Amino acid sequence: MTPYEVYAIRYAHNPNAKRSNNFIGGDPHDGPMPLDYFVWAIKGPDGNFILDTGFDAAMGMKRQRQMLQPPDMGLKAIGVEPDRVKNVILSHLHYDHCGNYDMFPNARYHLQDKEMAYCTGRCICHPGLRGPFEEEDVVAIVRKLFAGRVAFHDGADELAPGLSVHHVGGHSKGLQVVRVWTRRGWMVLAADASHFYANMEEGRAFPILHSHEDTLAGYETMRRLASQPSAIIPGHDPLVLARYPAAAPGLEGVVARLDADPVE
Repeated sequence: MTPYEVYAIRYAHNPNAKRSNNFIGGDPHDGPMPLDYFVWAIKGPDGNFILDTGFDAAMGMKRQRQMLQPPDMGLKAIGVEPDRVKNVILSHLHYDHCGNYDMFPNARYHLQDKEMAYCTGRCICHPGLRGPFEEEDVVAIVRKLFAGRVAFHDGADELAPGLSVHHVGGHSKGLQVVRVWTRRGWMVLAADASHFYANMEEGRAFPILHSHEDTLAGYETMRRLASQPSAIIPGHDPLVLARYPAAAPGLEGVVARLDADPVE
């Protein structure tokens, strides 16, 4: 297999989150623990794959998140033109992972069966479960479905040699992670299967979830899929930008090269 290049593109930030917000049961050492928001680019011989599409400035304002730049600016900085992308993987349909509906006009969207059923079914009758979803996001993916632009997956599926999706659930019922072959071996892009390194390393789940049990089992699944624990990339941890080098000079704090050797 030819190894892929993998990039984390930071597009937004929440400076106000605290440790007590990020673990079930809070944290005895409460203090600042901000979140970063990313989309991920996977560049390889079968073209460019994008994991998640983020949110736009209007949604950032509604959800009180600090918008840094539109995700497409970071993608273009590493040579990825959104209108040429053929495949977008959606880890799940929470607002911060599936917006910017028109950014990839020629892409097919890859989604787990369970996620579509979840966000259009009876679970969304409960305010506590529908909170992370946005009506217009769900409507947008339904429109793509009717346009023939959605590919569904049930569990594990290979999208290309060295690139596969794996259902783990937990945070959202249909949450999927991405396993990708890189020059450092198998990497797992966790998205919200683990918001921070600390969630999976300490076995303490982020408090927004569909199933606590599935979240904890998902940590074990990711460890089996990755060549080493350090090759699991969490979905919202600012430490990602500290542990991996910038994709190019001038992109410090914006785009990290995840298949490169970690910064010592």
